[in-house]
Amino acid sequence: MAGSEQSRPPDHEVGTDQAAPLIAVKDLAVSFPPPRFSAGRARGQLKAVAGISFSISAGEAVGMVGESGCGKSTVARTLLGLQRPTSGQILLCGKEVDSRDLRPLRRSVQMVFQDPASSLNPRLKIWTQVSEPLRGHLNINSRIQRREAAVELLKTVGLSAEDAERYPHQFSGGQRQRIALARALAISPKLLVADEPVASLDVAAQAEIAELLLNLHREMNLALLLISHDLSGIAALTSRLLVIYLGKLMEEGPTRTILSEPRHPYTRALLDAAPRLDRAGSESRIVLPGDPPSPYDPPSGCVFHTRCPHTFERCPVEAPDFFEAGAGHTAACFLLQGG
Repeated sequence: MAGSEQSRPPDHEVGTDQAAPLIAVKDLAVSFPPPRFSAGRARGQLKAVAGISFSISAGEAVGMVGESGCGKSTVARTLLGLQRPTSGQILLCGKEVDSRDLRPLRRSVQMVFQDPASSLNPRLKIWTQVSEPLRGHLNINSRIQRREAAVELLKTVGLSAEDAERYPHQFSGGQRQRIALARALAISPKLLVADEPVASLDVAAQAEIAELLLNLHREMNLALLLISHDLSGIAALTSRLLVIYLGKLMEEGPTRTILSEPRHPYTRALLDAAPRLDRAGSESRIVLPGDPPSPYDPPSGCVFHTRCPHTFERCPVEAPDFFEAGAGHTAACFLLQGG
């Protein structure tokens, strides 16, 4: 990392192209087969991700937002190699990721999960878990060296040397998330993927973890992909937003621009869903009817047309392209063409 004293394998070890984005996703699709035994009529493939493209540059903080079940976590798991894509490409520094050898990817991209308790082994001391990546990825087998490194990592995330000898049940939820962050930082990744990193924490702990993520991003030049259902909740941590609905990208652009001038009706609905006293009872709010359609049988045309307040005749039969809405700001909606 630029500006960091932690060591990292030379760029040539991951096959970097200095002009390419840190990570690029092209037409990514992920489908799952129907349940083997299910009541009722047979279903088709579950289309969790349906052709998403985006990129993240070194040191950039990007937010991915959308309703629960829209495919955000599946994108994250696919980026880590935990889920194989059905089609599409994932490029790391300009080089396509080889599904037969995920080590370069996992040395450059690490993940922090939503529930820190479930991601930690209750039977192992904290220093052992934090230092495990050092043995697996950097071949540091010395117990003394690994413990010393674990202590330094714990200090980096605001914990103490004494915490290294404790077990997960002796920590609060916010402290366990700090431990998960320390472990993710152990091999100096270039990109940290955080899937709802504060959703399971109390308000005070949420603010502390959010501030820690922001400091790590700034001090270590660490790229972030923050995944959340709360668009406004990650606004202060990101410079760009990706808005996802039913496995598709709806809108992309600078965070401030999207918050102040959302151009897709779905993005506006997500913003309106956040509680605010200054607009209680406002008739201008967009309230989406019903639940999202089933990913087993997504709507034709624009997948949002069944819930959209601005549906045109072409929406059910034609999927919109991305239209320019400003500098670096695009949206997949016919509203930008006047219908």
